[in-house]
Amino acid sequence: MRILIPAVLFQLFIFNSCAQAQEETIEAAPEKEEVIAINLEAFLLEHPELDKKVDSVFSTLNQNEIVAQLIMPAAGRLGQHTDTIKALIRDEQIGGILLLNGTKDQFTDWVKEFNELNKSAGNLPFLYSADAEPSLVNRKILGSKEVPKANTITSSEQVTEVAKSISNDLNDIGINYNFSPVVDMAANKTVGYRGFGTDPANIVPFSNAFIAQSQKQNIIATAKHFPGHGLVTGDTHKSLQTINGELKELDIYPPLIENGVLSIMIAHIAVENNAIYDTKGMPATTSKVIVTDLLRKEMGFNGLIVTDAMNMGGVVRVPNAFTRAIDAGCDILLMPLDARKAHKEISSSYNSNEEFKHKVDTAAKRIIRMKICLGLIN
Repeated sequence: MRILIPAVLFQLFIFNSCAQAQEETIEAAPEKEEVIAINLEAFLLEHPELDKKVDSVFSTLNQNEIVAQLIMPAAGRLGQHTDTIKALIRDEQIGGILLLNGTKDQFTDWVKEFNELNKSAGNLPFLYSADAEPSLVNRKILGSKEVPKANTITSSEQVTEVAKSISNDLNDIGINYNFSPVVDMAANKTVGYRGFGTDPANIVPFSNAFIAQSQKQNIIATAKHFPGHGLVTGDTHKSLQTINGELKELDIYPPLIENGVLSIMIAHIAVENNAIYDTKGMPATTSKVIVTDLLRKEMGFNGLIVTDAMNMGGVVRVPNAFTRAIDAGCDILLMPLDARKAHKEISSSYNSNEEFKHKVDTAAKRIIRMKICLGLIN
């Protein structure tokens, strides 16, 4: 006997089957991987695409260009003559320039001129840096918008506005790397008025506010002077200073690192009478114990490590200071008296010491990564 299924029941059966199939299809669809943009925020993140790009750019460089990434001389009233800088550019000797004491218009013109020459020479784009601290910027960059000195700032909101103003000027010029903020305690006369340490409780929150706003505006911020310049009595511009015993300013750095500061500057300061971090009479800039063991490994800092100026009294008499600083774990040699000598000294060790070569390559890749994250390299 034939059994007829009513049309309505047949339609219901078909609808349920289709719905079930659609549901199964939806469940089976693969999840889309989150795409992480390549910008300053990406620098410290795991980012396979960025890693590949860094390796790709690095593979195009010759040895001269690799070593050059680590060297940053100064141009300006207290730096090298522009003709010297241009020759260094043409000869693949440098990877960045510190603009030191001049006018906003002058620096803007120089950046354009240097960029054109650099591009014609086939070099990677430069990191352009400045000591644009709130307490120094208006005399370091004449014509910059006036801001209050760091030790007179009273709130995080004011810090943010100051950082915004400074970063606007730096963006106008073409500077992408600010050696600020000073995060030292206020006791030392050389650095005290340059930081937020008048009230020690303000150092971390005010510094984090300055860093966040700077990096939001595509400017690398730099916490300085590691492992602490605020409690020594003298001036590292003139001679090597010493921390005797405990490193009392270390606690300032972990919250800055946790909040994503991209650069830290090492001071020309020795450490003595400290069982773990003694630098054996040498400046911290040349000490593996301070740069690699403490800052890189213990504190987990993965950003750029830059020396304080290599022409300062605290380091200038140290033999082989350039190779010692790179061997210690620094990425960038700031303001060497003779950039060609620095390049030659590093190149010599690069060719003769495989471990040192690896350190130079790693530093160069870290710098290339930063240049990509700044948008300087497509």
